[in-house]
Amino acid sequence: HFVYIAHAMGHRGDDGMGLWNEEHGFFYDVLKLPDGSHFPMKIRSMVGLIPLFAVETLDPEVLDKLPDFKRRLEWFIDNRPDLTENVACMRSEGRGERRLLSIATTERLRSILKFMLDEREFLSPYGIRSVSQFHRGNPYKLEVHDMEHRVDYEPGESSTGVFGGNSNWRGPIWFPLNYLLVESLQKFHYYLGDEFKVEFPTGSGKMMTLWVVSGELSRRMTSIFLRDEQGRRPVFGNLEKFQTDQHWRDLVLFHEYFHGDSGAGLGASHQTGWTGVVTKLMQQSGESRKKRKPESTESEVLAALIS
Repeated sequence: HFVYIAHAMGHRGDDGMGLWNEEHGFFYDVLKLPDGSHFPMKIRSMVGLIPLFAVETLDPEVLDKLPDFKRRLEWFIDNRPDLTENVACMRSEGRGERRLLSIATTERLRSILKFMLDEREFLSPYGIRSVSQFHRGNPYKLEVHDMEHRVDYEPGESSTGVFGGNSNWRGPIWFPLNYLLVESLQKFHYYLGDEFKVEFPTGSGKMMTLWVVSGELSRRMTSIFLRDEQGRRPVFGNLEKFQTDQHWRDLVLFHEYFHGDSGAGLGASHQTGWTGVVTKLMQQSGESRKKRKPESTESEVLAALIS
């Protein structure tokens, strides 16, 4: 199933229906009309980043314990190269003789990350935006039955009544997807190793491994809840009672999503169901810091959130 889906997404067949846009180096939705015609909806959104979630590294000892699966995998590689050509590293053995199953090849991974790690696009000081801020000045417009529909970059609450005034997916930062992006980068690093580096942020000239990049994304996400140099927590935005009142300033809330530019909490304020994963990121960050600085403990990092 994975191979068929990966092929359908990444391969431009006779009908030209692949989701990968070679010109831009990004995945787009494709709209198919009743008359059979179709065109890509060139919106730089989470649609183009979600394919990174489909990644798994297979260790040789795991494959050896799954002989039926291994046999089917080898059959596809040997007999259906037309399906496996765009599925990354089915045969190649990476770090530690591991294999990589991924929608994105290493070349496509680099291309997608150029957008994702660009501060003019998806990369916010507080995580990855759900829509690139490229669309702030370049809204996507689509005319249907003489009516214009458009997608703008809206980092916070909606500026219109469309969709009930809900612009959740037009720019704000969502923790579930950001957390999955962090995990995906770690999985890619597990296979590609320290030799594979990307520019972070895009255009900075600073090359980093995917593991370090995942750590930097985690740091940006956790900074939403921590006090900055001025002693203010981005999550509280302009709510002065929460920022300065001694009875409220340590009452940290797990908001549903966050402003793409300021990190201020939006939506429901008790979304521990998914925003609570920030504690896992802080724990991992604490463990990394402990290795570098023995005096730093993960409990200190967690305490900064729950104190």
